[in-house]
Amino acid sequence: MTKFTYHLNQDNIELQASNWCGLERVFINGKMVSRKFNFGLQSMHDVLLNNGNKCRFQLVVDPQTELVSCRIYKQNQLVTILKQGKKQLQQSQLLIETTLVIVFIGMLSLYWLG
Repeated sequence: MTKFTYHLNQDNIELQASNWCGLERVFINGKMVSRKFNFGLQSMHDVLLNNGNKCRFQLVVDPQTELVSCRIYKQNQLVTILKQGKKQLQQSQLLIETTLVIVFIGMLSLYWLG
C-alpha cells in the first residue's frame, strides 16, 4: 500500500493506493471522498474540499524508475508533488507477504491441533 499524506490549508489529505488490488482511495480529514480501481500507470481523482474548492490528485507511475508520484492541484494550479520510490513499495509488499505467511502458518497450526 502506497500512502501520500498532505496538509492543505485546514484539511488533512491522504491518498492510498494498493499495489496489489488496484484500489485507490482519497480521504479528507478521515472521511473517504473518492475511490476507484486502477491498474494503469496514471489516474486522477477530482474532489471538493470542505471549503468548496476543487482539488485534483494525479497518481503517476514511472515504469523505468518505478517511482510513484502524487501531484496535488488546487483550482487547477499545481500545489505539490509527493514521491515514493521502489524501496517504499518493496517494504509494503514485504509487510503484506510476511503477514500472509504468519496467518497461513497460524491456520495450519489450528488445523493440526484441531
